Amino acid sequence: MKILVTGGAGFIGSNFLQLLVPRHPEHEFINVDKLTYAANLENLREVASLPNYRLEQVDIADGPAVDALFERHAPELVVHFAAESHVDRSILGPAEFVRTNIEGTFQLLEACRKHWKTQAGLFHHVSTDEVYGSLGATGLFTEETRYDPSSPYSASKASSDHLVRAYARTYGLRTRVTNCSNNYGPYQFPEKLIPLMILNCLERKPLPVYGKGENIRDWLYVGDHCEAIWQVIEAGKDGQTYNIGGHNEVKNLDVVHLLCSIVAEETGTPEAELRALIKFVQDRPGHDLRYAIDASKIQRELGWTPRETFDTGLRKTVRWYIQSADWVRQVRSGDYRKWLERNYGTRTSA
Repeated sequence: MKILVTGGAGFIGSNFLQLLVPRHPEHEFINVDKLTYAANLENLREVASLPNYRLEQVDIADGPAVDALFERHAPELVVHFAAESHVDRSILGPAEFVRTNIEGTFQLLEACRKHWKTQAGLFHHVSTDEVYGSLGATGLFTEETRYDPSSPYSASKASSDHLVRAYARTYGLRTRVTNCSNNYGPYQFPEKLIPLMILNCLERKPLPVYGKGENIRDWLYVGDHCEAIWQVIEAGKDGQTYNIGGHNEVKNLDVVHLLCSIVAEETGTPEAELRALIKFVQDRPGHDLRYAIDASKIQRELGWTPRETFDTGLRKTVRWYIQSADWVRQVRSGDYRKWLERNYGTRTSA
């Protein structure tokens, strides 16, 4: 089978390819990536030379380029990871999120509609729990939860989810959608909370925490997420949505405290020295209070549960960043440093 994976040089996509390409030599994996700031071909060094992997540098929002891609490869499965995904960036500049997440998804769906016969091919759409909005102190997001996005990022992902379902209902396209909680693990670009805190701990830089750090997220180890996606591809039902969560609801401040503890243990640094680096900064606009996933459907119907606890996953992640200094240096471009300064450096202390 020919499998087209969009955004395969990004965080989750590259973990997916590293997991699946060696495991399934009978399938051909075509990695389609625009290679933006958060993409890194170093993430794929281990699979780049394998005969069932190839890279195509294509902007998915470019309709003719996507059409030509389908002409060249005739994929039978599309696994759609490609997205602008960082909420803070969407607040500072939403246009690219609309272009990639909405227009890009549309162009892919159009190519599937054009090139696939009815009921041929499968479009698997990878989405987020942020489309559901914010929870109060209790309750969980289910597959039936009403959409209520709060940021330009989550609004663009909600729009793409709706497009996928519309193409299934209107054109008979075979689709499946997964909505996941916050991912973490190796190869995550260091603008995200966990890698940013790990690297700042290692470099004794301030640990910027929004507001009072009370926002709660459900954390999912990226390897568990990739296994769940493949399980849905192999055994899920067409037209269905599956929520994927890690069963790890933790306040942001507690995440930072845990990382301080683990980095202290791994490096022999006094924990108090790292905790002293915590700096509360002005909260971002529209910051959802709490996300929590009900993943009982995928467990009940497909038998998937996460393997990693938050402690084991965090320790693996901290150790990976400690051991991957060369990778960190390569991704930290001047543009990235300017963005960090613009986003965090201009915020007043809370």
